Amino acid sequence: MAPARMLGQVQPPRNSMHTVPIAALALLFAPLVALQEDSQKLLKLEDTRSGGVRFRGETPSWNWAPDGVHLIEGKGKEARWVDPQTFEHLSKPPEVADTKPEGSLYKADLVQAFEQLENVDAELAKKIVDAGPHTKSKDDKVRVYLHEGELFVYQSGSGVQCIPIDGQAELFALAPDGLHGAFVLANDLYVLDVVSGRVSPITSDGGENVFNGKLDWVYQEEIYGRYKFKGFWWSPDSKHIVFLRLDETDVHTFTVVDLVEKEHFRSKSEITKYPKAGDANPLVAVGVAEVATGKIDWIGLDKYADVEPLVVRLGWTPDGDSVIYMVQDRIQTWLDLNAYALKNGKSETLIHEGSDSWTERLPEPRWMSDGSFLWQSDRTGYRHVYHYRPNGDLIGAVTSGPWQVGSIEWVDEERGRLVFSGTKHGAINSNVYTVGLDGEGLVRLTPGEGTHTATFNTDHTLLLDKYSSLTQPPRVQLCDMSGRVLRELARTEIPELGEYLTSEWELYEIAARDGYPLDVAVLKPVPFDESKTYPVWLYTYSGPDAPTIRNRWSSSTWLQFLAQKGIIVLNCNVRSASGKGLAATSTCYKQLGVQELKDLEDAVAWLTMYPWADDARVGISGHSYGGFMTAYALTHSKDFELGVAGSGVYDWAMYDTIYTERYMSTPQENKDGYSATSVIETASDLSGHLVMTHGTQDDNVHVQNALQFAYALQKAGKDFEMMLYPETRHGIRDPDLRWFNQKLTWKAIKEHLLDDETTAP
Repeated sequence: MAPARMLGQVQPPRNSMHTVPIAALALLFAPLVALQEDSQKLLKLEDTRSGGVRFRGETPSWNWAPDGVHLIEGKGKEARWVDPQTFEHLSKPPEVADTKPEGSLYKADLVQAFEQLENVDAELAKKIVDAGPHTKSKDDKVRVYLHEGELFVYQSGSGVQCIPIDGQAELFALAPDGLHGAFVLANDLYVLDVVSGRVSPITSDGGENVFNGKLDWVYQEEIYGRYKFKGFWWSPDSKHIVFLRLDETDVHTFTVVDLVEKEHFRSKSEITKYPKAGDANPLVAVGVAEVATGKIDWIGLDKYADVEPLVVRLGWTPDGDSVIYMVQDRIQTWLDLNAYALKNGKSETLIHEGSDSWTERLPEPRWMSDGSFLWQSDRTGYRHVYHYRPNGDLIGAVTSGPWQVGSIEWVDEERGRLVFSGTKHGAINSNVYTVGLDGEGLVRLTPGEGTHTATFNTDHTLLLDKYSSLTQPPRVQLCDMSGRVLRELARTEIPELGEYLTSEWELYEIAARDGYPLDVAVLKPVPFDESKTYPVWLYTYSGPDAPTIRNRWSSSTWLQFLAQKGIIVLNCNVRSASGKGLAATSTCYKQLGVQELKDLEDAVAWLTMYPWADDARVGISGHSYGGFMTAYALTHSKDFELGVAGSGVYDWAMYDTIYTERYMSTPQENKDGYSATSVIETASDLSGHLVMTHGTQDDNVHVQNALQFAYALQKAGKDFEMMLYPETRHGIRDPDLRWFNQKLTWKAIKEHLLDDETTAP
């Protein structure tokens, strides 16, 4: 074995089982532990497939009651209301009527209402109702159903009407008043008067290249959220709609081919406008439509013309008087928060955010009753909250320090306090805190290691905390606003933990070669024998600000199976995927993979300093960005004997503009960076055995990546394996194909990492 690099002092594990008293107890009770292990079952590979063994259990249900005062224990007919002060069970919900509330809907009533329509029989009515409403009003008196492009509107007291539409409606959204709706038809935006059923067009130029109120592939994938194609937003007073118009005339197309068409042997082509790094983006415009007249005012973006702008967020001020819109330059080095006033048609930039690397798309402002707002920013290298006046003048920082705010949970304006989630107590943890709007008096509300989510009673004096860690299954506890635990309400029971032989995660903080602290998690073989030598399996993602390790319960049967087979499972949060803020994340700027690989190498070197971890038998695996990292590791390092790369980007010039250019700039401006991060260009340097997998219909990371890389490997005379999955996009959803992939991975591990020295029960 090659000598391991020394990486400085290793910090004690946070959940260490190696302190002296526990070690002494372990020796004392060793015979009892061995007896217990002998009685526990071992996992079979078949247990790891979908529907197999899961170490998940079921957490007893606890939630706040609809009145926001009481708790509800259990679900359905077994649910019981509980007094949070005395914890007494109530005989029946207080102040809840025994009869059906006026205006409420029962399924049978809805089905009967649909049956009154012409050409809707009982079977179709039930099918539509069972599918559920596309959207509904807050008071539930209006429900809108989309069925095979047809629009049905239910109004309490008026029944159901079918709205005649020449085509297939999509992306329907009710206005806040419940009296109007908007939808997209053939890439044009329309407004519906719910009461009269009248449909009015807002735009008329939609078509193959122009999207009104609807997002294209790259805008939904990389900005507004995967599968969120709706590109219009109602004003709070329901009088206006702000919408995006995207012109894709100059955007290149990409063709995905389905070669396994059912019932014949022809192919089906799927052509999508997909801009690859350096290509033209869709041209964006922002329209504000007056519902009553259909008149459109266009928000001027002329001052951004030279930077090929992206409009990354749209919304409204609470009074509906101004549109709030965020604009970034093409490569996303800065962000402007703008306000467009309806009364005079003028825009004002309230805040400008910039960075030496990239600037993230930031959350919407959190508005206060006095018109001021809370704003989240990464300007210090860490995500924190700032208080601003309505005109954009800074009042002051609300949070600060070398840690991150996750999200704003609640603002208590009367007491001048903010409640938020954050990582002050460790980047792999998530807790809930409260602090004064002046930045003073920070209090942690969720005690205990791990990942916490909290919900509050109506007056925000109590919180229900649901949490878990890598070593502790989910629990539920009731706390007060000082962080004091009033009562533990529930623990998750997982019978499989006693039935099967399992290992427990150990958390460490180690020093990389330059001293940077890295979070590492280790799952040791079970049973573990320090006199033996075990192979290492490293699973990674490592994409920007996407940690692999989060301190929450893991129910993975696959990883427990590997541990039983005598394999050490290693996870590492590289610094750019550590959850430690933009200061750490930006270390990958313009060189994706370079720093990440160094950190992964250092984690492997740290682990293999121990004689029971074999540095000659290290495997790495990942999907998407993790697939890229796996292939990059095997072409840029000698530390890995095996790599299983799924759906990776093997040259960043092949991926889309918005994601890639955020981190890499354009190929025209960063030619050396693209070359240094290309796996294809370094195919001749492949070291270790590569297994590459990809879905043939992947419309995100195109199978072109795998084929280009395979061709380069073939030209270089390199030995590798490749498995393509038909009828599969970016993730393998077909359970049979997922099972096939699981077996393929296990076969590679057995052939390349396991040998006679390995403990493999």
